[in-house]
Amino acid sequence: MIDRRCDVVVLGGGLGGVAAALAAAEAGADVILAAHGPWVGGQLTAQGVCTPDENAWVEAGGCTRSYQRLRSACRAHYSQRYRLSAAAGEQRHLNIGGCWVSRMAVEPRVAEAILTEQLLQAGVRVLRGAPVASISRAAEAVSHATLADGSTVIAGMYLDATETGDALHLAGVPYRLGAEERTETGEPGAPDRARPGWIQPFTFPFALELRPAGEVHTIPKPPDYERHRDTQRYHVLDGAMASMFGDYGWWRYRRTISAGCFNDPAFPCDVAMINTGSNDFLGGIYPTADPRADQRTLQNGRLASLGYVYWLQTECPREDHPGAFGYPELRLRGDWFGTPDGLAMEPYIRESRRLCSLKTVTERDIVATCTPGPRAVHQADSCGIGHYWLDVHAGASAEPGRFMETHPYQIPAGALVGRHCPNLIAGAKNLGVTHLTNGAFRLHPVEWAIGEAAGTLAALSLQMGAEPATVVAEGSTSLLRLQAALVARGAPIYWWGDIPTESALFEPAQRLGMQGDWPGGGAIELQPDAPWVRKEAAELSPRAQRALQAIPSGLTRGEAMLAVADAPA
Repeated sequence: MIDRRCDVVVLGGGLGGVAAALAAAEAGADVILAAHGPWVGGQLTAQGVCTPDENAWVEAGGCTRSYQRLRSACRAHYSQRYRLSAAAGEQRHLNIGGCWVSRMAVEPRVAEAILTEQLLQAGVRVLRGAPVASISRAAEAVSHATLADGSTVIAGMYLDATETGDALHLAGVPYRLGAEERTETGEPGAPDRARPGWIQPFTFPFALELRPAGEVHTIPKPPDYERHRDTQRYHVLDGAMASMFGDYGWWRYRRTISAGCFNDPAFPCDVAMINTGSNDFLGGIYPTADPRADQRTLQNGRLASLGYVYWLQTECPREDHPGAFGYPELRLRGDWFGTPDGLAMEPYIRESRRLCSLKTVTERDIVATCTPGPRAVHQADSCGIGHYWLDVHAGASAEPGRFMETHPYQIPAGALVGRHCPNLIAGAKNLGVTHLTNGAFRLHPVEWAIGEAAGTLAALSLQMGAEPATVVAEGSTSLLRLQAALVARGAPIYWWGDIPTESALFEPAQRLGMQGDWPGGGAIELQPDAPWVRKEAAELSPRAQRALQAIPSGLTRGEAMLAVADAPA
């Protein structure tokens, strides 16, 4: 039996877990990351969602510095190792897949190798194939975590960054699963009674290569094919998709490799990652309280995705030849994951168990019809930012799909911390959100921001000798210290979509926004190079207005903001 000791243990190796481990280690903590499987990176890597779901401002102010560093490293891998086409070389922001759902793409193995190197450089001890098996508590706090191999980890702080909130469940911490009733959350879109079975479906993505017409790469007919075909109702046009291969087509939706981006024999054909409504599993919910049933559900989910491959190759109506069926030239690229069936290593999990936390984000906090102005409801304890539609996929339950516009929102620190276990912090999709708002918090840069905040909070709590719940108390000096630490590491806590983390305006803009001196009520963008117009001072605080009275005319908006930031309190 092995006992490992550290300051912070991160249970789960998805994007939130990696971000948490990096942040805690860079803050000086001794960190262990216990990943469920052989890869780290979760939805970006082992789960195959390698065309990340991001926001309109992600290239500038819409993500943290460390997430942007990951994106830059992914792009550099291709620009430095392969010959790009002339058109790709002229792209300001390289998108090697030319996908229309995202501004970038990366092969899962490439992203995993980059994240592994970052963890190594940060000094994080990574345990692979080490899911948490049990958690022990003493006097409410977690005393140690036991991994599946029987070894234990003893730490000062424990972060649950598992895909389904396993540590919350094993620690006996109160959590939510499924849809809450309307009287509990006050959400207009919540059901009139709790629906624990309303859980978003998982998906097993897979990579397909579009080989020349005439080639045949049809896989063997999978078990239970007809049953899964009928349950899944296989099709190709989802949402905004207008065709299979044309503009806004099914093929380009999550195309990961566009051969047209390369002048290199390494990439002779397009490769797309398939993650659509047809392989959202409709035959059962996951997770449940029955581990054996969960395993059967996951196995059936794999067969449903494999059936979709077979249907595409044999029964899908051909767009180029009316009356003909099947695209046998689509080749399953099982080498992308190295799995026996060629599918993603792990399912893409959209919905986790969710911590009953000090603060819960509800529909009224973020949905555009509930909040006036360009920003969501202000969170005084903000520890990060995010933006995505409130996107709830229809699954095995009777719940219809939901898709609501949201405003750019903040991540409250109180959503990472519960009341019942002083040294357990939520570090991924398992934070304090509802079934509905989970649909806007499960995406790549948001999960990364959650993990980065959780790792920073864990390290700071240990440094201060204080419980996380005490550190995040609104109005406390410790909360201000946490927020300052996040901003210092390039993690925005206030929304300015056009102020990059390397800008001299970044820290002042974050501080003035959080203080209410310069709330930016008119727009998410500051437009720092635009002329400052004095009538705009009406939206600023009295302190900021007084500061601007003393400055000369002819300044830009950015220069005016710096003048306010430098003015005496």
